[in-house]
This record gives sequence, C-alpha cells and structure tokens, in this order.
Amino acid sequence: MSQLTDLTIAAARDGLAQGEFSARDLTESHLAAMEAARSLNAFVTETPERALEMAQASDARRTKGEARPLDGIPLAIKDLYCTEGVLTTAGSHILEGFRPPYESTVTSQLWRDGAVMLGKTNMDEFAMGSANVTSHFGPVESPWRRKGDNRTLVPGGSSGGSAAAVAARIALGATGTDTGGSIRQPASFTGIVGLKPTYGRCSRWGIVAFASSLDQAGPMTRTVRDSALMLCSMAGHDPKDSTSVDRPVPDYEAALTGDIRGLRIGIPAEYRMDGMPEEIEALWRQGEEWLTAAGAECVPISLAHTKYALAAYYIVAPAEASSNLARYDGVRYGLRLPGDSIDAMYEATRGEGFGAEVRRRVMIGTYVLSAGYYDAYYLKAQKVRSLILRDFTDAFEDVDVILAPTAPSAAFAIGEKEDDPIAMYLNDVFTVPASMAGLPGISVPAGLSGEGLPLGLQLVGRPFDEETVLRAAGVLEEAAGFDARPPALPGA
Repeated sequence: MSQLTDLTIAAARDGLAQGEFSARDLTESHLAAMEAARSLNAFVTETPERALEMAQASDARRTKGEARPLDGIPLAIKDLYCTEGVLTTAGSHILEGFRPPYESTVTSQLWRDGAVMLGKTNMDEFAMGSANVTSHFGPVESPWRRKGDNRTLVPGGSSGGSAAAVAARIALGATGTDTGGSIRQPASFTGIVGLKPTYGRCSRWGIVAFASSLDQAGPMTRTVRDSALMLCSMAGHDPKDSTSVDRPVPDYEAALTGDIRGLRIGIPAEYRMDGMPEEIEALWRQGEEWLTAAGAECVPISLAHTKYALAAYYIVAPAEASSNLARYDGVRYGLRLPGDSIDAMYEATRGEGFGAEVRRRVMIGTYVLSAGYYDAYYLKAQKVRSLILRDFTDAFEDVDVILAPTAPSAAFAIGEKEDDPIAMYLNDVFTVPASMAGLPGISVPAGLSGEGLPLGLQLVGRPFDEETVLRAAGVLEEAAGFDARPPALPGA
C-alpha cells in the first residue's frame, strides 16, 4: 500500500469517502513509511499505537455516516505543540520527559475534525534556527540531494522535521510554526507548500513560546488545496489566547477558484538584493509571467524599510525569547540538575538544558532589554517594526498580494554554515518582513535549482485575507507544475 503515501490530503479524503481504503490502511501505510525513513531523524517521538486507535475510531465514525472534515488523515505534529500525555520537548534537553496534562488548541481542533497523529517532529531547539541543526536530538536530514553530490542537506528550519516528513511522504501534512519564516523557508527547501496565516488567525495556546508577538501556527502540505483544508481546522478564535482574533473562519478550499483575472500583484524592488543568485531572480521573473498569463497585473512597489527588517527581528525575537525562556528553571517540569543553592541549581539546569543557539539568543535578548540599552535597541526595533507594517499597509492600497522569492538560496549541506550565525540568520531575509508585520504568507514550490534542488516563491497578503493568498497560490502552483520528488523516493 505504499501508493497511499503519495496521495494528497484532498485525494485521501475522497478515497476514504468512496471506500477505496480505510483510515487504518492509510495510517498503516504511513507508519511503515515512517519506520523506513528513520535515518532522516524527522521525528522525536513516534505514536503508532495512538495513530492506529485514532484511525480505528475514524473508520467507526465513517461507518455510522458521521465522518468529519479530516477524518482518517495522518498528520505529523511539530514538537512545539503540547500534546496531552505525549512527550513534548521543543527540541530541547531542558524539556526532556515533559508530558503535558493538556492539549494545544490547534491540535485539539485537528483531532476534533478526525485527523490522526503519527508523532511529534524534530525541530530547531525552541524554534531558534533556520536549518534544523540546533535540536538536542540531532539534525534533521532533507530527503533531497544535490545532483552528483550525496552530502546530506538541511531541510530548513525551524519546522524542518515537519517539512522533511511531508516531502518524504511520511505524513500527508504537518503542523509548523512560523516566527520569522520557519514554515515558509523549510517549505521552499523541501519542495512543499508552507502557509503562515495572519498573526492571531490560529491560537497560540499550548504552543511552546519563542517570541510571543511573532509566533504563528500553520500547515505544511504538498499542495495549496491541502493547506487550505488544514487551515480550516486549525484556525478559529480561542478565548484562552488573548492574541487570538474573533473572526469567522472562511471556507478556504472554496477560495481556490483558479481565477485571478484583475488581481494586482506587487513586485517589491527592495527584495532584489546584491548577490542574489541569478536562478532565484529568474524564477521570480517566471512567477510574474505565470501570474500575468493568468490575467493578473504585476506592478512595481516599494517596501522601503525591508532592509531593516532582519536587524529589527533579531532584536525583537531574542528579547521576547529571553523573557519567555525564563520559566525554564528546573523547579516545575523538565530537566533539573542539583546545586548547592537555588541559584546554583538554576545555573546548572539552564546551562546544561539549553543549547548554544538558545543561550546566544537569550543573552542577546537580555542585553537589549537591560537598563541603558532598552531605548537604544528594543524600543528602536519596535519603531522600525511599525514602519515595516506601514510600508505593507501603503502597498496594499494599490495591490492585492505581493510576490517575492521565499529564500535567497536552495538548501545547503549540514554543517556548511554552522560556524557563521549571521549567514544562518540571512536565510530568513525574505520571510522576516511579513512576520514582523503579522501578515499571511505562503511558499509554493516553483522550480529546481541548477543542482536539482527545490526553490519556492512566496505570496504575501493583507491581514486575514488568506483567501486571496490561497487563490493566487493555487494559480501559481498550477502554472509551475512542480512534480519533482526527492531522489531517494520511488518514482523520482
């Protein structure tokens, strides 16, 4: 039944409805794929028994004529989402052994709609990274390889385990979180679709916090339609989350009309940066041509403060991380190392429990929030953030969506940039502005690099206008016709 792992969520939904296979068949096929692909290190925790129980319950509901929107669909869950009774580590040693007594709102809504949990995916520690190499449980390997080069590649980060699982046909879809690009960038690196909804569209309750004003849950799938289907279940107001917005959840699948005639597409001049590879530039121009051929109008726009976005992000995000991660002290849950005093216990636990990248960002965040530096760094970064949002607001008076590259390069080899944190941070240069502004964005696989690796194009929309973003993304996806498979997979 290996062919079942090649299905999309939409195709699996239809096949289940028509009785072509059962939820148990579908789940067993994906559990076998998970076992066969353990070398990717995509999962921290596998939950096969729970998956089969959920599949059996799904089949029982379908027999009674009570099928739900995602009934029987096997999904992978990023290990940042708290799952009741199931190990939740956020990729960190400091949370080893933590089994939450509660379920995150987003995952509870997926289970409410009948989805099946395959397991928890590996990730950069506390979502801090762009390559999925900072996890305490080791790096995740991409299922992709460069032509003529068998070196293992990064899947992008921080949602790299989710991206690898979807790209390698281990899961039909997965949850990710996007703080500065952690859904869209790994989607680009692995040839899948990654959707970051508007900030506040999906509840953050029960998701381990990195930077609270930036973190947003979203789906990672192999098609735009599948992302629309998952978002229908993931989105919604949550009174437990003060940042959750009380707005109706549209039928996102119905938005995929394929008609973008008259749509105005903004092309931001500031995203054409010095040193950007020609193949990225060429793909961007190709994206413009595809959308124009479908009846849209591409117009130049200016996002003047884009050049400051990355610097401002790496002040705001570490500052919020410094505050959020203060709760991990060894007293209440997770790792606890002994000390001669409570201060010594704190120091030993945090020193051993946090990895190098987390410690680096906590120290940066503490510094920019400290007396004498708060105004010079954090307050100024927040002012820049307001200017970035104003740029987008002004642009959306004239255009409906914005088209840009997702990442400045294809995936690179594990270890290739680990000694240069700045080079790692630059991976998010195209995704951070939309995150700073809280806007919806989607990455669509649009082509291959000269080395045979996936490249993505990104669409950014108005706040809470995921429908237009998805509609344009569906047209872009159809025009690109991306059907390349990781070389290790059958049929590649």
